Amino acid sequence: MSTSTERTAVDSSISHKVSIPYRQDLPPAGGFAELKYKRNLPNKGPGSVVFLLGVGALSAFGFWRLGKSNQEKVELEREKIWSRIHLVPLLLAEGDRAAYNARQVDLAAERAIMKDVHGWEAGKSVYNNPKYESPRIELR
Repeated sequence: MSTSTERTAVDSSISHKVSIPYRQDLPPAGGFAELKYKRNLPNKGPGSVVFLLGVGALSAFGFWRLGKSNQEKVELEREKIWSRIHLVPLLLAEGDRAAYNARQVDLAAERAIMKDVHGWEAGKSVYNNPKYESPRIELR
């Protein structure tokens, strides 16, 4: 096979034959290397059913824990109420003891102040009422 051929060069006014050498571009011996055109994507991962089951399991666990914490909160509130109920007699007795001691201090002060007045009885009602009434105003 010849590497040169005769070709006809066409010009608008002249037509003549010219010899043009050329060499054909061919693939290398053994061919080209393989061209990787396939997309290289990672695996999809777990399917939607796995996600749905995971969300369902997580929600179930969350609701279970919420129920447990609500039960614990109710139990703690009940315990607080009952502890207050059981402390009421103790607190009342303590308040009565404090009021008695304050009344004794007030009577001692009244005796000291009114010791020069004849016929004065410390702690006796000034309204001539034999019924006991606790003082409405605490003077300290």
